[in-house]
Amino acid sequence: MAFDGKMLANLGVLAAVVESGNFARASDALGMTSSGVSRAISRMEGRLGIRLLHRTTRSITLTDEGQRFYAEVQPLLVGIEEAASHAGSASASVRGRLRINADPLFSREVLAPKLRAFMARHPKLEIELITRDELGDMIGDGIDVAVRFGVPPSSSLVARLLLETRIITVASPAYLKKHGHPRTPAEIASHTCIQFRDSQTRRAFDWEFCKGRRVVPVTTHGPLLVTDAGTLISACVAGAGLAQMMSLGVVQDLIARKKLVQVLPDWADERFPLYAFYPSRHHPAGKVRAFIDFCLEILT
Repeated sequence: MAFDGKMLANLGVLAAVVESGNFARASDALGMTSSGVSRAISRMEGRLGIRLLHRTTRSITLTDEGQRFYAEVQPLLVGIEEAASHAGSASASVRGRLRINADPLFSREVLAPKLRAFMARHPKLEIELITRDELGDMIGDGIDVAVRFGVPPSSSLVARLLLETRIITVASPAYLKKHGHPRTPAEIASHTCIQFRDSQTRRAFDWEFCKGRRVVPVTTHGPLLVTDAGTLISACVAGAGLAQMMSLGVVQDLIARKKLVQVLPDWADERFPLYAFYPSRHHPAGKVRAFIDFCLEILT
């Protein structure tokens, strides 16, 4: 089969449909009409002699043949985009609007205090910083890059590890004076513990204590369940109970000021990752790459 420019263009359309999940979003991303996207897919199916997509009124999914075909061509598309990006000056240009979806704790405690330096470094860049508890639909929402804590979801997004922060257990001096210091992980179960809800699973995080390769899970209890890290920190400082939280700047500052006390420091080897995400169909634009590099810079 002879290869031509139309085939390459239609491959780009297919990639947009697969990653966005429907023709409407793909058409928005490509600047085409939905009918134009549909015709491009139909032409490719006719050219290949296979059906690439299952189409229903609610969803679009790859057929078995489509999955095999897309798995083979997707890396080639990424390679072509990388080559084109390196060949031109656009990859080095840091300008335009950068839409960032950031975890609220990271945004408030780490990123916001440093943003002025980033903007001074790139004066032609405009930033829209959106704080959310969930990753959401990056492509549908027009997000360029997202920064989230936790294990990456299984998706077409590229995930770049930025940091692995320690998980520590803390309490206020007043709470410990009244209820005593737990000396082992098992003793935690008898204390009042502030629960923190995982935005992905919609249930409270499980508590674990790690020392080297040894991991001890502990079933904890407490009347307070929160969904915001700032609230968790404030409630803990106020003496509402023990809490497990990430060892970031504000927490370390509270420990240094003796507003919080770390409990069981020898059992604090658990790590929690922070990732940057961007759509896999695109080689990261200069503005995205500059932002990720800046995050790595301020986190080291």
